[in-house]
Amino acid sequence: MTNIAIIYYSSTGTNHATAHAVREGASGAGAEVRVRLVAETAPEAAIAGNPAWSAFVKRSADEPRATLADLEWADGIVFGTPTRFGNVSAQLKSFLDGAGGLWFQGKLANKVYAGFTSAQNPHGGQESTLLALYNSIYHFGGYLVTPGYTDPSVFASGGNPYGVSVTAGGAGPTEADLAHARYLGKRVAEVAQKLAR
Repeated sequence: MTNIAIIYYSSTGTNHATAHAVREGASGAGAEVRVRLVAETAPEAAIAGNPAWSAFVKRSADEPRATLADLEWADGIVFGTPTRFGNVSAQLKSFLDGAGGLWFQGKLANKVYAGFTSAQNPHGGQESTLLALYNSIYHFGGYLVTPGYTDPSVFASGGNPYGVSVTAGGAGPTEADLAHARYLGKRVAEVAQKLAR
């Protein structure tokens, strides 16, 4: 059985919903899946100033948190992050930066990787964020598995070949976005399984 870890950060719940859709796709392809939320590091005052953020922090208090052991366990890893000025969120970036020991030991190499992101508006930096995220994967020695244009769900959700990207607009992912996410999970699991043979 292929092991897939979905490691994501979410501030208001959009990436939480997307992560669970990726899980559905990977599980449906026969993988064992872990969905892990990256720990919140923002100041309490900042969180309290945004009702949706504060509500999600409370709602997700019992969600399993990402650990480096999840990275080591996985054959394939899907990272999720909201767009922050066209870049990876500080919370996910901090988690990635903490993986230096695994990288040094070669334990992040030869795994399958993919990504998803979200932003408030259609041109909020989604593609830039995924490309920035993938810089870490190049250093890991991982294999990027993007959706490309290999399934109609990619076009239906806006046509991003780099990964799933959600234009949240305050409403979270659409059904088309979730279908794209399920497809990404399936694709990552299938490719990881091929590599494991």
